[in-house]
Amino acid sequence: MAELPELTLPDKPKLAQNITHFARALRKAGLPIGSGRVIDAVEAVAAAGFTSRQDLYWTLHACFVSKPEHRVVFGQIFRLYWRDPRFLERMMAALLPAIKGVQEEKPAKPGEKRAAEALLDGANQEVDVPDQQEEDGSDFEIDASLTMSSEERLRSLDFEQMSTDEVAQAKKILAQIKLPVQPMQSRRLMAAKRGTRADWRRTFREAARRGGDIQVIARAKRRQRWPNLVVICDISGSMSHYSRIVLHFLHAVANAKGAGWARVHGFTFGTRLTNITRHMATRDVDAALAAAGAEAQDWEGGTRIGACLHDFNRDWSRRVMGQGAVVLLITDGLDRDDPKALAHEMQRLHLSARRLIWLNPLLRWDGFAAKAQGIRAMLPHVDSFRAGHSIVSLEELVRAISDERDTGEKTRLMAQVRQRA
Repeated sequence: MAELPELTLPDKPKLAQNITHFARALRKAGLPIGSGRVIDAVEAVAAAGFTSRQDLYWTLHACFVSKPEHRVVFGQIFRLYWRDPRFLERMMAALLPAIKGVQEEKPAKPGEKRAAEALLDGANQEVDVPDQQEEDGSDFEIDASLTMSSEERLRSLDFEQMSTDEVAQAKKILAQIKLPVQPMQSRRLMAAKRGTRADWRRTFREAARRGGDIQVIARAKRRQRWPNLVVICDISGSMSHYSRIVLHFLHAVANAKGAGWARVHGFTFGTRLTNITRHMATRDVDAALAAAGAEAQDWEGGTRIGACLHDFNRDWSRRVMGQGAVVLLITDGLDRDDPKALAHEMQRLHLSARRLIWLNPLLRWDGFAAKAQGIRAMLPHVDSFRAGHSIVSLEELVRAISDERDTGEKTRLMAQVRQRA
């Protein structure tokens, strides 16, 4: 739950104006709030009173929050608006870039940057820039030769630290990324004038039409076919923000023409497994994700990776994995169930897939190590282990899929696991 500051009100509080401004900030941050909800919130707060800050929080929460993904942003805006003593300083720090060696580099909490932008909407955000000529006569110069462009910064920015506008820009970039795959050689043959094999059946059939005289030996070659792409995405509390952006990317891949995939299958899991393949076929991305979210009832819940993989292996593996499918598993691997059962289900999934690629947003940390028992149980049974926290990490999937020798960070982390063992 969000941190709740001490609630202090002026001598003559303006209830309707304050709640209206608060609702406007929530709407700017992405919450669907209309005038009807504002009226309900004013009446609810007037009825509940201001005797407890928890009562105010949950009263406004009941009026304005309708989806699990809105809780984090609501909590941050509530903390900043009602009333963190240093709320303006914290919001400006979230919006302005930090200068190394001058300002402490502290990443914003999830949703804090969007809350800051919503509360500062329309405010004067001009920043005083010191003159080039200092009082002592020395020149003040800044070398910007190695600074990144805004698009380069956005591509490497963590999804969880993006503002509302940055998330929208990231989704547009992800919608343009192609995820091609090389075709596979089928066992079935097709007629070809310069084929590498003799097609004796067609040769004898043509000879029978000519009285048994073989004039030309028919040739054939193997057909080409494309594999399925199976995406299994974790939507638990620790993964929900990453999952929404990854599902936008999945929708773009599923609807891309000429990408080469026979079919794209999508599954979500938290405490249970949900098939969202038919929703991903909807052309409108917002309608597709809304339908997928309505069917998956375990958003931002707990995690049962082993149990959900067991359900997939039992109910869906033979249906969607029979054509040499490539599997993308998106999860942080933080599971408290039996690690032996999890390892067994991962082994079954690996044996059924042509290639199993694990995307883990925890790999964004330089000091990441396979310490969690769930990660240690899963790691030996994947072909490639990669980060999945930014646009760049998703763009590198192209290399991981096309190069069967690519292992990502698996080799390094497995060496660490063996040393500790």
